[in-house]
Amino acid sequence: MTVNKIKILGWRDTLILAMLGLTISGGIAFFQRSPGYMDADYYFAGGLQLAGGKGFSEPYLWNYLDDPVGLPHPSHAYWMPFASIVAAMGMFLTGHMTWAAARIGFLVIASLIPPVAYKLAYFITNQRELAIISGLLATFSGFYSVFIPITDTFGIYLILGGLFFIIAHSHIKVRDFLLGLCAGLMHLSRADGIIWLVISIIVVLTIPTKNKRFSILSKRTVVGIIYCLIGYLFIMGAWFFRNELVFGSFLAPGGGKMLWLTSYNQIFSYPPGVITFNHWMKNGLEAALKIRLWAININLQNTLATQGNIILLPLICIGIWDQRKNPVIQIAIVAWFINLIVMSIFFPFAGARGGFFHSGAAFQLLWWSLAPLGLVILVRTIGAKRKWNIQKASRVFLIGTVGITMILTGFISVGKLYSPSSGWNYWSNEIDLYRKVNALTINTFSSNKPTVIVSNPPGFYLASGWNAIAIPDGDEMTTLTVARKFAASYLILEEGAYPEGLNELFKNPDSNANFKLIEKVEGVLVFEIIP
Repeated sequence: MTVNKIKILGWRDTLILAMLGLTISGGIAFFQRSPGYMDADYYFAGGLQLAGGKGFSEPYLWNYLDDPVGLPHPSHAYWMPFASIVAAMGMFLTGHMTWAAARIGFLVIASLIPPVAYKLAYFITNQRELAIISGLLATFSGFYSVFIPITDTFGIYLILGGLFFIIAHSHIKVRDFLLGLCAGLMHLSRADGIIWLVISIIVVLTIPTKNKRFSILSKRTVVGIIYCLIGYLFIMGAWFFRNELVFGSFLAPGGGKMLWLTSYNQIFSYPPGVITFNHWMKNGLEAALKIRLWAININLQNTLATQGNIILLPLICIGIWDQRKNPVIQIAIVAWFINLIVMSIFFPFAGARGGFFHSGAAFQLLWWSLAPLGLVILVRTIGAKRKWNIQKASRVFLIGTVGITMILTGFISVGKLYSPSSGWNYWSNEIDLYRKVNALTINTFSSNKPTVIVSNPPGFYLASGWNAIAIPDGDEMTTLTVARKFAASYLILEEGAYPEGLNELFKNPDSNANFKLIEKVEGVLVFEIIP
């Protein structure tokens, strides 16, 4: 086959995989009438603020970690802004401030994920058939499938992680700059993305570009690190400058206190000054160790179920072993362990409650690239003993693996989106409930623009347009203190979505004169706050 035909064939594969990726994600997106949970609500609401000309500000607070003084509040003091920027771009392009417009960029990303997986797999294996299988595994992405088309960082991290490893494999002159650029985008997407700047520098220090002499102390490595940092700051420099102007520090202040949490609900502590190293020490080293062992256990289970897609993990491990001398694979394993340590030891609550699932997406295209290789090696090993036709057996097992992942993806997607027994869509349940609560109560009882205390402030803002703040960790007095501080008029309590300190109020709604029950909507209690 000629070089030109190979190039045409590659473009054909790329186009088909892109169309397939868009079709699958678009099909799932059809059933997602809203973001679905607080992270995605937050990024969508941030996009609305940007597209509406309100900049990086927000009329809601989902935590108090940076000790806010009022509303509106500078946005993205904890979560990073790139997903909101992508959402805003869709609304800018269409001129429509809608959920559908906000998803355009994410669906474009979804269409690019399978071709990037295909390209990465071809870099590693140099086999078109295995690369196509990798692209199909990325298309039918298991637990990631329902999260790729929404306003969250999953799709962004999937594609940026894949591009990072492609760039690391390449020998182009601007490799080091592109690594920094990619690391910058990853940090702009997630706070833990700063890890990838470290990984970029490791690549520069350990993997020489083509036809270059290599030494850690050489001029080339020094220049490479400088280029890497330039690429990183090209993306992150403006954001650091913004943070310095708004918060007085390059990094937003919300994340630092996460190091000293002794329980997950402390994220919602008010005032945040109670979250300190001394408080963490008073809780005891034994408790800290138990929490971190728990987080490691949860994150390793996540590795099996989501990153390994259950059936793929052994094949991924075989592929890693086969490629163990590949320096990019070596660096990827180091990066994965760094990520595990950060999300289990330093930030155990955030990591175990979804942070590791989010950050692990950066490695996923690499794992999908290695799984088909691992399967072929396994078939070759077993087939040699049983006298199989290795080529035919490999194709049967490769197609079968794709078929199983298709079925798994289907079951997972249906389970996340839809309940066949009751005939309703899960995904929009919360925002539909908030709309009903707002229509039946707050819209009726309030003539002014109120501030509402609720478990999902950005979600309630999207449903109602009202200012909203988080239920603080603590008791009724803590909630009343927050209500007075931020001039909140209403408190909404959903079963299972409030701290233990409000148990008595939920069970006996008339027990506190400062909270007047005005309505009960589908098990949700709505109180007017009497300051």
